[in-house]
Amino acid sequence: MNLPVELKYTKDHEWVKIEGNTATIGITDFAQGELGDIVFVDVDSVDDELSAGDVFGSVEAVKTVSDLFLPLKGTVSAFNTDLEDQPELLNTDPYGNGWIIKLEIAEDADHSELLSAEEYQASLG
Repeated sequence: MNLPVELKYTKDHEWVKIEGNTATIGITDFAQGELGDIVFVDVDSVDDELSAGDVFGSVEAVKTVSDLFLPLKGTVSAFNTDLEDQPELLNTDPYGNGWIIKLEIAEDADHSELLSAEEYQASLG
């Protein structure tokens, strides 16, 4: 399983790349493997200010639909529109072209729940 060490992770299987006050967020290699073939990504929260733990969208696979949970408080600033025509990017390139949203991180956002790659790996058992 691919777990880039420069990223942070959540127990809900999202990854977070923080650059300044912007976070790029996607689902982990583990998550896409568990979901199987992803056929649709729904994000209607662009420009919404959300709290950590709020649902910001969903991913639909052949057999299931899974909610996406925001790892940090902030405002959703962008959605990866490539996923509208190519949702399979979540399967083929989850840490690259398969990113889902960009988030403008709130000044008072709590980073303490984010996991290192090693901590995330341990949480999978």
